[in-house]
Amino acid sequence: MPRFAANLGYLFTERALLERIDAAAAAGFKAIELQFPYDVPASQVKAAIARNKLTMLGVNTPPGGREGEFGLAAVPGREQDFDALFTRALDYISEIGGSAVHCLAGKVAPEQRPAAERVFIGNLQRAADLAAAKNVTLLIEPINARDRPNYFLNRVEHAADIIAKAGKPNIRVQFDFYHVQIVGGDLLHRLEQYLSVIGHLQCASVPSRHEPDEGEINYPYVFEAVDRLGYGGWIGAEYRPRARTEDGLGWLGKYGVIPAR
Repeated sequence: MPRFAANLGYLFTERALLERIDAAAAAGFKAIELQFPYDVPASQVKAAIARNKLTMLGVNTPPGGREGEFGLAAVPGREQDFDALFTRALDYISEIGGSAVHCLAGKVAPEQRPAAERVFIGNLQRAADLAAAKNVTLLIEPINARDRPNYFLNRVEHAADIIAKAGKPNIRVQFDFYHVQIVGGDLLHRLEQYLSVIGHLQCASVPSRHEPDEGEINYPYVFEAVDRLGYGGWIGAEYRPRARTEDGLGWLGKYGVIPAR
């Protein structure tokens, strides 16, 4: 049976972060992932995770210090800035007991893309060595250009090629069915083809990005395939609830996410 984690950058957002952790556990989730928790002391987040007996997965690297930035891992000329952002993320995830850092590639103008690939690989190689010493996995995620214009990494095929060129065993793909469907579809073929380099899955409906019980993806069939292919990790519920998060969790009942009574 697939295992689902609450992405607290999207779910329970009417609450402060520490209250979101409590709410996720009360809703029946056994694991969480965060996005940008850095305004809350890591010690407080760690205590909330422990109190609720949750598995902590990953965080994103901070988006950057300039307006409109969404990561720096592939941005030419910002290597030192990326190193600082990554160090902050690695220290934070290590303190709260998590296992992964999603390295946001960032936005890159078309004429910069050849240089950006070299920068991305070099940045990931340095970061992977630091992460390996703390038993942390790096994730890179193809994100569709409709939601994030000029984002450097859009396709699973490109992500797999970057990982091969970087040559570090602790760099993996964060495969979000929402983004992959928008960019190219053919979800199950791509899932099976790249399963060996996939480190984490995420889901949301397409095109609305609401609960994965509507839209053009047949998620019950997809989740059956995830099991059949032997994926043993978590699937992050990274969607925008139609209303209150709790009101839209019915789709999870068949997968064992049952609110506490």
